[in-house]
Amino acid sequence: MMTNNMWAGHWLWMLMFAIVVVIPVWRICQRTGYPGWLGVQILIPIANLVLLYFIAFSSWTTDKMRNQDD
Repeated sequence: MMTNNMWAGHWLWMLMFAIVVVIPVWRICQRTGYPGWLGVQILIPIANLVLLYFIAFSSWTTDKMRNQDD
């Protein structure tokens, strides 16, 4: 019976961690002009690194719009 409580606690911590990490990355994706659901990839090993490099080095649609205004 003790192990069931430990598993429940583990999943609760994992859910809290996911919420704390996914929400900011979701917002970053939206602000850069990409779909917010890409932020869920931050939970997948290796895919999270690919996502970070993609966001860091791709041309953002918000930058493109800003350059058109100039």
